[in-house]
Amino acid sequence: MKTMLITGAGSGIGRAVAELIYQQGLHLGVLDVNPEPLRELVSAWSTDRYTLLQADVTNANQVADALAQYMEGRSHLDVLFNCAGVLEVGDFESIDLERHQRILDINNRGVLNCTYRAFPYLQRTPGARVISMSSASSLFGVPGFASYSASRFWVKGFTESLSVEWARHDITVVDIEPPFVGTPMLAGKSSKIIERLGIKLQAEDIARQVLAAVTADGMHHPVGAEYKALRLAGRLLPDRATRAVMKLLSGY
Repeated sequence: MKTMLITGAGSGIGRAVAELIYQQGLHLGVLDVNPEPLRELVSAWSTDRYTLLQADVTNANQVADALAQYMEGRSHLDVLFNCAGVLEVGDFESIDLERHQRILDINNRGVLNCTYRAFPYLQRTPGARVISMSSASSLFGVPGFASYSASRFWVKGFTESLSVEWARHDITVVDIEPPFVGTPMLAGKSSKIIERLGIKLQAEDIARQVLAAVTADGMHHPVGAEYKALRLAGRLLPDRATRAVMKLLSGY
């Protein structure tokens, strides 16, 4: 039976992915810093089809222990899905420094810790794959989302580097790039760019994209027709033009 470890599985995209992948017959390691949502998630699942894991992804030792727990008695890890993430919206200087640091800790250090600690298990699995959540905000820095946007640029660069490096280990490394998604992470947050672009995707839409990315070709997986068009335009337009568009959309 194929295996998949999902971080941030307690809510939002991580939860939607877990629910969809479970239906595909894989064995899941569902990981979150808070175990209560996980217990509710797996309440109707067969106990031989999942392992419930508690860890803070910013803590490399906790991640290592969780992976060791999941891999006990198993010979392979087919897919690591790095989904745990946080977001804050507002003028850069209006957000507490500690909150900026927390965004980078979870969105970047968390991906680094999980990918690094998972490597020995991925390496011994033919055709293993790492899938990480990036964002449409990795196309051009989004005003009002400075640290979050930067964190997704990091994921994009990390993905591109490892996609080349780890090909020699038969490990495919990809990312998912959606625009705004209606999840608890975005609940209660507002900005001009959210109002103007709207929230047109739900967690289930991203889950289907992640499922496709388990086998699909391609390193970056943009989601949504509008973002794909914007992404293409971003490649063709000079930076000053893209900056002008972002300024107009964000109201800055």
